[in-house]
Amino acid sequence: MDAIVHRISAWDGLPLVVREWHNGTSRTPLLCLPGIVRTGEDFTSLAHALGHGRRVIAPDYAGRGQSGRSRDIERYAPEAVLRDVLDICAAVHVHEAIAIGTSFGGLLSLGIAAMRPSLLRAIVLNDIGPDLANEGTEFVRNFIGNNASFANLDAAVAHMRAVLPPLSLEGDIAWRAMASLTYAPDDSGVLRPTWDTRIARLINGKTPDLWALFGGITHLPLLLVWGEASDILLAATIDRMHRVHPNMTMVSLPGIGHAPTLNEPEVVAALREFLDRVHLPRHSREIGNPVPPPIVCCTGSPLTRG
Repeated sequence: MDAIVHRISAWDGLPLVVREWHNGTSRTPLLCLPGIVRTGEDFTSLAHALGHGRRVIAPDYAGRGQSGRSRDIERYAPEAVLRDVLDICAAVHVHEAIAIGTSFGGLLSLGIAAMRPSLLRAIVLNDIGPDLANEGTEFVRNFIGNNASFANLDAAVAHMRAVLPPLSLEGDIAWRAMASLTYAPDDSGVLRPTWDTRIARLINGKTPDLWALFGGITHLPLLLVWGEASDILLAATIDRMHRVHPNMTMVSLPGIGHAPTLNEPEVVAALREFLDRVHLPRHSREIGNPVPPPIVCCTGSPLTRG
């Protein structure tokens, strides 16, 4: 099942690329939101594994992947990206979805729940929560701002193996696939980042209070994917998340850092079970499990790793 590539003009004319895997409409669509400088291609394997009977939508944010670049770096700020995602949903006629957000994409999911509550039926947060650990955030800023160049894919792989936290990538093939989604040839054939490295300037350590946004999703089914070696999402934050959202379920990966690929067998199994549960009629999910009323609020979102 190949992806359909939509090319959408944003509110300011900036071109946005959106991938869609379409394998029926009997189940709720998946809105897959990548990390801060990742692209929709990260969700190809997930779309093949979990896309039966549903549409899977995955954008390249402005300044990333095949989407357009802007002279103004504020165009890449979370508020602008959130607006783009909402406009993309309208453009491709997605009126109800399950959001699967990796890192920054997970924070966007919280923003969507606040800005357009009727859009989301459930949320999957991949290694992200309302508190962001400083050490991991600083690593992200430095990695994103590094306009590295490589003569070939082997050199890019060697660099990623050396600097990235422990990931569930087994063997050279998996690492080469990840590198090819991270660096792409420029006009001279040199491999460079697939994002505008100026995005790093927006990571300034000024993190708003995201707990209000998280408190606004307690009425939604929630699955948390956690890399136990994450330097972004810490155990203390997860403990508090459980207290705020007692019905949150979690799958954790020992020894894996930020962020899981979502292709790990145990994660795919947990996602499948979660999506099947969400697919049940609402009254079946709620029997014996009272759902508190939604608390709708809105605040800014910080940038974090992808």
